[in-house]
Amino acid sequence: MSIDKIQFYKYPESEKPVFSILIPSWNNLALLKLCIEAIRKNSTYKHQVIVHANEATDGTLEWLKENKISHTYSASNAGVCYGFNGPVSMADADYICLIDDDMYVCPEWDKSLLEEVKKLDHNYFCISGTLLQPKSTSYGCVLAPQNFGRTFDEFNEEGLLKIYKELPFHDWNGCNWYPMIIHRQIWDLIGGLSIEFTPGMYSDPDFMMKLWHVGVRYFKGVSRSRGYHFLSSTTRRVKKNNGSKQFLLKWGISSSTFFKFYLRIGTPFTGPLLEPEPTFRFRLMLLKDKLKHIIAS
Repeated sequence: MSIDKIQFYKYPESEKPVFSILIPSWNNLALLKLCIEAIRKNSTYKHQVIVHANEATDGTLEWLKENKISHTYSASNAGVCYGFNGPVSMADADYICLIDDDMYVCPEWDKSLLEEVKKLDHNYFCISGTLLQPKSTSYGCVLAPQNFGRTFDEFNEEGLLKIYKELPFHDWNGCNWYPMIIHRQIWDLIGGLSIEFTPGMYSDPDFMMKLWHVGVRYFKGVSRSRGYHFLSSTTRRVKKNNGSKQFLLKWGISSSTFFKFYLRIGTPFTGPLLEPEPTFRFRLMLLKDKLKHIIAS
């Protein structure tokens, strides 16, 4: 199976950006406009925005060209792996930032992330902001339920901006949620997102595992860098790949084992992660994963 040829459109930047922000979008123009508007008005620094437009039958392509926003384009849905890997080829900044098109970044989101980066004397990091969203996750690394709308028309921007700073939370382990910052050197080292996971199910866990394998241990979610996630999922429109099986066959363990015992997603951040302790529970999970791998092979 192949995808349509991706087209590239780059517009010059007036100054060197701090982040090159990559945003895949699939016929989600209203939220994409809101996402980019939030980046422009709520950022402390000047950033480069690069969008990948999947299909773009809703006017996305025309809007990007009219507003001279750098972008890549595919006539059909190329998925999130190509949706990030295409735009990064036009990135001008040293720091790559991944964002979904249904996210709204709050004021000083970027200042807080850059401050974390500047604390380090190396590039082996993966640093995320913290999201408010209408629905909780099992990993406990988001502020939820905090419902300020699930659609563009429902969005209560004024209400969000009144309270987003005040909600107590902690810095957390694991990263894996956007907005996410990594250095361009590390992106190139691991080769971006793995296109065998197209259209994209489990490409994020695979990305994290590749970072782990090259020696990244500084996975930090920053509490004071905040944004809102509409959870406007487009995955129900796509024929999904069996990402959980692909991850298991590729790495020999399940993504749940990796998240829980390696990344420790959502637990309070105390510094760089260490190898998992060989507890009975961890060894039992590895045994279960080994049996699953045998069955799946």
